This record gives sequence, structure tokens and C-alpha cells, in this order.
Amino acid sequence: MLALSTLARAQEPTSTQTHTESPTTGKATSQRPIQTKEPPPAVDPATLSLGAWVVTLSPADCPETECSQTDDGKVRKAHGHPAEIEDSRMLFRADDIVYDGETQDLHAEGHVYFYDFARNEKLWCDKLDYHTERGNEHGTFYNVVGETQSRIITKPGFLTSSAPFHFEGEWAQRDETKYILHNGWVTNCTVPKPWWKLRGPKFDIIPHDRAKAYDSEFLLDGIPVFFFPWFYHPLKREPRKSGVLLPSPFHNSLRGWGVGMGYFWAINRSYDLTYEAQVFDSGLVTHHAEFRGKPKPGTDFDFVVFGSAGGQTYSPSGMTAYGVGKSALGDGWTASGTLNYTSTLLFRQDFSQSYNETVGSEIHSSAFLDKTWSTYTFDTLVSRTQLFDTVEYEITDPVTGKQSQVADAVTIRKLPEEEFSSRDHGILSSLPLWYSLDASTGLMSRYQPFFNSSFTEVTDSFRTSYLTNRTDFAPHLTTAFSLGPVHFVPSIGIEETFYSESQAPYEDHFHTVDSAVLRSSRDFSLDLILPSLERVYERKTFLGDKLKHIIEPRATYLYVTGVGSDFDRYIRFDDTDLRSNTNEVEISLANRLYAKRGDTVKEVFTWELAQKRYFDPTFGGALIAGERNVFTNTADLTGYAFLVGPRSASPVVSTMRVSPLNGFSISWQTDYDPRVRAIVNSSFTADYRWKKYFASGGNNEVHSNQLLTPYANQFRMRAGYGDANHRGWNGAVDAIYDYRQQKLLWATTQVTYNTDCCGLSAQFRRVYRLGLPDENLFEVSFSVANIGAVGTLKKQDRLF
Repeated sequence: MLALSTLARAQEPTSTQTHTESPTTGKATSQRPIQTKEPPPAVDPATLSLGAWVVTLSPADCPETECSQTDDGKVRKAHGHPAEIEDSRMLFRADDIVYDGETQDLHAEGHVYFYDFARNEKLWCDKLDYHTERGNEHGTFYNVVGETQSRIITKPGFLTSSAPFHFEGEWAQRDETKYILHNGWVTNCTVPKPWWKLRGPKFDIIPHDRAKAYDSEFLLDGIPVFFFPWFYHPLKREPRKSGVLLPSPFHNSLRGWGVGMGYFWAINRSYDLTYEAQVFDSGLVTHHAEFRGKPKPGTDFDFVVFGSAGGQTYSPSGMTAYGVGKSALGDGWTASGTLNYTSTLLFRQDFSQSYNETVGSEIHSSAFLDKTWSTYTFDTLVSRTQLFDTVEYEITDPVTGKQSQVADAVTIRKLPEEEFSSRDHGILSSLPLWYSLDASTGLMSRYQPFFNSSFTEVTDSFRTSYLTNRTDFAPHLTTAFSLGPVHFVPSIGIEETFYSESQAPYEDHFHTVDSAVLRSSRDFSLDLILPSLERVYERKTFLGDKLKHIIEPRATYLYVTGVGSDFDRYIRFDDTDLRSNTNEVEISLANRLYAKRGDTVKEVFTWELAQKRYFDPTFGGALIAGERNVFTNTADLTGYAFLVGPRSASPVVSTMRVSPLNGFSISWQTDYDPRVRAIVNSSFTADYRWKKYFASGGNNEVHSNQLLTPYANQFRMRAGYGDANHRGWNGAVDAIYDYRQQKLLWATTQVTYNTDCCGLSAQFRRVYRLGLPDENLFEVSFSVANIGAVGTLKKQDRLF
């Protein structure tokens, strides 16, 4: 383990038998005390020539009966309080030193201190025998003690410590490449009562490479808890070594008792594979595999697969796969991708330990090839999107009688799509005229099953061909001018969209038809930027030394034509297909409050109001009364749908952000519907952090119309004290409560106690499973600073 590197990279002070204080703790050590910080060498080693040895007695004025030095040309002897001998490479300090210049052997006794300048290695012992020949150095240290600064590993959620490693042993050997410590122990805890030790008869260390321990035992507070016949820990900058992972027992209220086992395979310096299996006493077995790689600089990937054969009451069969990757290809080209796949939504909901995954109904996978230059961007996109409407249904094949799960899900693929775009690009430097462009072409597909009324049989489906072509071309021309304090930004554009297939009504849904269609639209927009109103308040308040209030009014007119009333002819692949005719104006008003604190200016309050007025309430005939309607020019105002019939005005969208104090913020977004004279959608969050204390809470409420979105009212709360590296007690709780169901959907409580070198965490999680008993899960983890952790509580599941 990493602690074994102490012999290889000793940094600061350590030990003899007569002094009683550690330079890092000021406390007495457990066996052989550590002395105070060693004084620097009497002679600067940089001033010494190669092979020149200098003998120094300190203090220089001590009596000859107590201090002496002899030199017969070959053998140098020094006796003092202490004496020291050094060259440009190393220093020896002791009560008695004998150096033979012919054999280059050195013997030292009494309060021995050894310091290798080049390697920055320091050791303390009772006596040593050392051969100093350059290129063939080796020696033996007796009754050795030391401390060294550890290599700190800084990773999110990883317990770290700046405390030095401490080691002790009966004797140690050193040569050019390695150290051997006999009958000793190591720790990175504060002595004399370290929380943990690794004790064994032999430690084999190669600095910056690896460390081995043989027949060693891990002691926690003096109690042996693990025995390792053979233990290996890499000491390289990027440590990698194949090996078996420690078994981890656990319990799940739905699946029973189990044990986790695994293996880590360091394939080579660029790739590794981790496999873990969980075996339950009910017979259920789950499998988790993670394959990572970094084949070259700027390129890396991480791929995870989880699956189970199921067969148990609360354990459906299935699998999930998740992967991310990116690569810098050179010459401005980059590639990146995200893979997210689940065989059934029910499987993901049953096994997921993330609330967002449990309730999320969209699964996205995509891969990009991208290049950006000047104002232009080119992308090649391959993607797969699944939108689950409800959970899977058990259906029976009428011929074979075999049951299977079918998802009521929309699946959209792009195989691939090419995109080319440009931000506003100047045409002539002498004219305020800019052009922009969005163009794309690709092969699309869309699939959606239709069930009978009892959801026991798929009666039909909506399916396009796998090579449905959609080509879109949308250039725009923009200018800007001012009349007094009022600024105008007009823009005109066209959008031509070609579909190789279209859709038509069939019974109670739509079918695809082999009929190409061209959607031609024209648009005009005008941004009207009115002068801002502002006022400065010089009076000092708790917000700052002075305040500045700004009111920013703005209006945007938009006219789109050409789409026509046959909106339902266009197959929906993404938001490009939501374009409709409109004749509208958006009016917005923003209030901003800035506070000056010293030389820093911060926006402490923002309140933005926006509403759209529709002069064409049916959006060119595209709106269908009594159904949920979503168009481009409604989705860009609010994330909540609001059209179930013609209307001349949208809800008033309010967005408020408040951050009056450092560490405290509030965000509240609401949709106020003038028709019902009430707030129909609300999303509220508040966050506060002070020192090690933190708290957050929020509420999401939807009650506009059941045809738009099912009513919901959920509260979320998180509070705690501490963090992953805080010494002492740390605790946190996270909960989600559904007010309408009167049900606690999710609750997690974690308690962690960290010492100066290790930590113990325990977490209890309670999850509401639809149609199943609540799932209760208890997990624990034990961490050693800068080394790693063992247990069932994974890093990604911790609250801090």
C-alpha cells in the first residue's frame, strides 16, 4: 500500500531513542521516540566537489574529551554531539562515525540520521553500515523509525490527508533500487496511537514503482481486522495493478442478504477492466463491468454495463449500459459521445440508486464529430432517443403464448445527421449587416407502438423507414440601427425543410405514407430595446457599500408564415419539426439589483417577467383543441406546455433569482395564467451554506390542466454538516416527499466519522417502488486517506 513508500521518500524528521517529540504532532511516539526537526547540513552540499567528504563537529567548541576527530589519510573518525560527514550526495549525522576512504564503507552509531539530498530521503536509527560507492550504494539500518509526506490523491469524494506516513522496523536494507523493512509497521495516522497500522515481518519497496507486504495484518485501533498473505500497492504516479477486490457483504430488504466480489484487470497502461458480481441468498446474481481507456493524449472513454438474469419476485431481467468518450483528432476536429441504453424501463427503475434515473422517462444516446472555425461549426451526429410514456406492459404472443415486456415508448434515431451552422457573420465591414445559417440533412427513423385498451396487446404501430430523409436549410439576415435611445434589431429569414416521408390520420392515430413533403416558411422578427432606467443608492446596507437598480424593458415581434394548416403532415423527430405559423409579440421586463462590495460588483437580485400576445390564436390552424399542443414559439417561453385550445395570450412567466449573501441563494420560476387568475406551475429552490453547514430545499408544483401534464406537488430537502474530508463527525439527509400521494418517495441518511487518516461511513436509503414494497438499503464504507476505500457504499451514492 502507499504507506509503504515511507522508506523510499522520507521528508521530515524522525527518530532516536532519547528524544520524545514528533515534529508533526509534538507528542511522544509509541516505541522509539522521534526527535525535533533536524538542523540543516553544516556545509551547503552544492558547494562540494564530486567525491569530496567534509567532517564537521557540532558544536565546534565542545571539549576534546567529548568531541574528537582523526584523519590518517584513509580512515576518518568523528565523535561529537553530534558529528556529521557529508558529500554532494548525502549526509550522515551520529555520535560516532567511522569512514574508510579506500573501501568507501561508513559505520555510524548513536542518534544516527541519514539524508540523501538527491532523493530527499531521511531516516533515523540506532546504527547503520553503509557502502557509499557511487552506482553501488547499499546499507543496513538498525532499529529504524521515520516519517514522510504522503502522495496526496485529490479526487471528488476521495478521503485525503496531508498527514505524513510513519514507519518503524527492527532493521532495514537499502540498495540502489529498493528498500526492505523487517519486522515493522507503517501508518499515515498520528502517533503514538494510530487509528490503523499495517504490520508484518517484511515490506519490499521500490520507490515510485510498487510496495509489497508479506503475511501482514491490518490493525484498526489495535485490533486485527484483515490478514493479507500477500499485499501489493502501486506507488507510480498513476497506480495500476491487477488484483482481486475485497468481498463486501450487504443487505437489501427486497432481495435479501448478499456479498459483492470482483476483480480489477490492468490490461496495460492505457486500458483497464473492472468486474463485480453481487450474489444474493435468494439466488439472484447481478453483474457490473466497467471498461476504461486512454489510448492517447486527448482521448479517453468509460463504458459501464449492468445486468441481471432476474427470476425473482422483485428483480426483473434486463440490462443497462452507459458510456462516455471524447477524442481530440487534431486540426480543430473533436469527437465525443454518450451511450445510454436500458433494455426495459422497469429494470432501470427497479435497480437504480438514483432518484432522477428512477423517475426520468427519457434516455439519450449520441455521438458527435465536430469542427469549429471562425463563426462556423460542422457536426456529424448519430443519436438514439427513447421517450417512455408509461412503464412496460406484459403482453402475450397469440401464436406461441410467450409473455414479454413491451415498452410504451417512442424511439427516434438519427443515422446520421450532418449539421452546418454559422453565428452572425459580418458581410461588409462598412455596413451593419450580418448573416447566420442553420442547415442540416440526415437519415431519421421513428417508432411507436399502440396498445389495446387493456394494454395486453400491441394492436398497431407508427413506424417510418430507417432511411427517412429530412433536409433543413434556414439562412437569416440581420441588421441593427437606433433612433435616439431606442435600438432596433430587425431580421428576416427563410426555412426550407424537406421530408421524404409524411404522416396521415389513420383510425385514432397516424400512419406514415410514402409521400414526400416540402415545408416552406418565411419569418420576420424585430427586437425593440428600450432605454434602461437606473438609479444608484449610495447608502451602505447589508447587501453592500452601494446599490444600483436597473429596469430593462424589451419587446420582440415575430411573424412566421408558410407552414400552413397541415402541421400534422410533418413527422416529429426533434424541435425543428415543431415550427408553426405565428403572429406574436413578446414583452419582457427585467429588474436587476447590483451591490458593490469593495472592488467587487455582484448581481444580488433579478426578477424577469415575460408574456407573449398571439394575434393568431390557432397558429395558422395547427392547433388542435382539446389536445396537448407544443410549438417552437411556446416552448421557447416556458418549459411547461399550456396550449389545449386557442388563446390570445400566454401565461406570465416569472423568473426570480436572489443571492443577498455569500452562500445563500433563492430561485423561483412561476407561470401565472390570467385565465384562471392563479399560478399554475411553480419551481422553487433555496440553497444555503455556511462553513461546514449546508441546507437546500425546493418545491415543484404543476396543476394547470390534466390534458397537459398530470398534477404534481413534490418537496425536496437536503441538509447536513461536513464534507468528504472534514475531520470528526459528518452527517447529511436527503428526502423527496410527494404531497399529493402523501408518500415519501426517497430518503437517504448518511453519517461519516473521519479521523486524521481514515473514515467510516454508514448510509441508510429508503426508496418507494411503484407497485412494490418500499426498498430499504443499508451500506457502509471504510476509507484510508490517500489509499482507497472498501465497502458497499459507492462513491457516486454518497451525499458528500
